[in-house]
Amino acid sequence: MDWTGSSPDERRQMLAAIGVDSVEALLAAIPRRVEELPGIPDGLDEASLLRQVSELAQRNHPAGPGKCFIGAGAYEHAAPAVVEALISRGEFSTTYTPYQPEVSQGTLIAGFEFQTLIARLTGLDVANSSMYDGASAAAEAALLAIRYTGRTAVVVSGAMHPEWLCVLRTYLSGVGAEIRIAAPENGRTLLGQIETCLDGNVACLLIQQPNFLGQLEDLRAAAEAAHAAGSLFVAACNPLALGILASPGECGADIAVGDVQPLGIPLSFGGPYAGYMAVREPLVRQMPGRLVGMARDAQGRRGFTLTLQTREQHIRRERATSNICTNQALVALAATIYLCTLGKHGLREVARQNVVRAHRAAERLQGIPGVRLAFDGPYFNEFVLRLPREAGDVCRHVRERSGIWPGLDLGRFWPEMADCLMVCVTETKTREDVEALRAALEDALQ
Repeated sequence: MDWTGSSPDERRQMLAAIGVDSVEALLAAIPRRVEELPGIPDGLDEASLLRQVSELAQRNHPAGPGKCFIGAGAYEHAAPAVVEALISRGEFSTTYTPYQPEVSQGTLIAGFEFQTLIARLTGLDVANSSMYDGASAAAEAALLAIRYTGRTAVVVSGAMHPEWLCVLRTYLSGVGAEIRIAAPENGRTLLGQIETCLDGNVACLLIQQPNFLGQLEDLRAAAEAAHAAGSLFVAACNPLALGILASPGECGADIAVGDVQPLGIPLSFGGPYAGYMAVREPLVRQMPGRLVGMARDAQGRRGFTLTLQTREQHIRRERATSNICTNQALVALAATIYLCTLGKHGLREVARQNVVRAHRAAERLQGIPGVRLAFDGPYFNEFVLRLPREAGDVCRHVRERSGIWPGLDLGRFWPEMADCLMVCVTETKTREDVEALRAALEDALQ
């Protein structure tokens, strides 16, 4: 097949749509220090090349164990060694779409187990065999609600992850849907704001649990408000937190989505991760992605197959509910092995450890003069500190002096929160790690 590149005119049109006048302007966001890295000379032998690349790699400053307190959607959790050992087997790492069920039973069984675990964890009827990530799963849930209800507006909590909201805007721009933001107060979504945004044209209400600021939302009240307006309720939940919190199904959610990264998936420079989606049974035929089902063959033997395949590449064509293609099956398998290894009680204990260690850390860090909690609501494993200086300056000082990444500067997303630092403490953080963070913050704030 020949490859046909874009023409100069097509490139000009694409640049105009982006809002820049040249490729150079598009690449201007790349930091100069990256552009100025020394080049690799031509003609190097393999040993010399490896040495030069290794020397360049030593300029990196990776956060070692216990030194990263950033969460915001990508969390450092401990994973049993068996997870990596099993997903590294060739049978799993080389699998592709199980178009032929008779030769894909192992892959299909793994997908079926993932669906079963997610359905149980969320308290809903059916889960699919994974999505790309949590952000696209949330966007797909909004599209599902629009198709199912025939309405054209979506209400989203203003305390949702800002980057997830960007993905949502991109997805919904294609169908011309309206996005209404329910503004938070004191770190949580106000019921009054939700009710103000809801009306007869709203397809769904979407709330994150815990929300981006780490606070726990009142999902039951939100679900009741959405249903009173004839809208669906979508809960975007951290699956690890569901080990200790009430499930979305218990709280009245019609759809649950999220990212499985907290289930033992390594940070890996931001991915790949995998999303999940679970729904109540009336919504099953509107689900995107794939659904693995169990059946019996002609001899009565149990077997597994793709029961629903809703993407346009299959028989659905223009009636497809999504164009999601190769899902993150290997990452979903890792999450499946993690859940099976921990079991119900183990998952609850890991979630409990997150709560205990985060609250203990918050208490210690509030002992620093001028530092206090920004919000007084309940939280899981993330909390926001209000500092006497801008958080960005504090973060740079701490990184340069101690090598610790103390948290996320919220001024990156909201200028009015430039003095706010969001700190994540998971089961991987020891008392010594927290004391080192406290000492580094005290030094930075002197």
